[in-house]
Amino acid sequence: MAVFDPKSRYVRYATTEPATDRKGRSVAALTPAEVPDQGELGQHRKKAHQRLDHLAHYYLEDAAAFWRIAEANGALLPDSLAEAERVIIPQRRGG
Repeated sequence: MAVFDPKSRYVRYATTEPATDRKGRSVAALTPAEVPDQGELGQHRKKAHQRLDHLAHYYLEDAAAFWRIAEANGALLPDSLAEAERVIIPQRRGG
C-alpha cells in the first residue's frame, strides 16, 4: 500500500475502496481526490525558472502544497504550468 504525506490531497480528499484486480485478487483502490473549492488569493506573474514548489513555499508556506496551485489552475500535471505566464494562487489555509 502506498504511503502519502499527511498533507497530501489523497490523505485529505480521497478514500480507499475494495476492488478486484485482473487476477481476481482483492485489493484496495484509491479514489480520485475530490478537492473542495480553495478560493483565490490572487494571480502571480511567473518569472523565469520559477517552479510551483517555489510559489507554494512563498504563498502557502509549504513547498509540498504545489499541487494546490496546479489544482487551482485546472492542471492535471503540475509541469503543464511550466510555460504559463500567470498562475492562480489559492488562499492559504491552516493545517
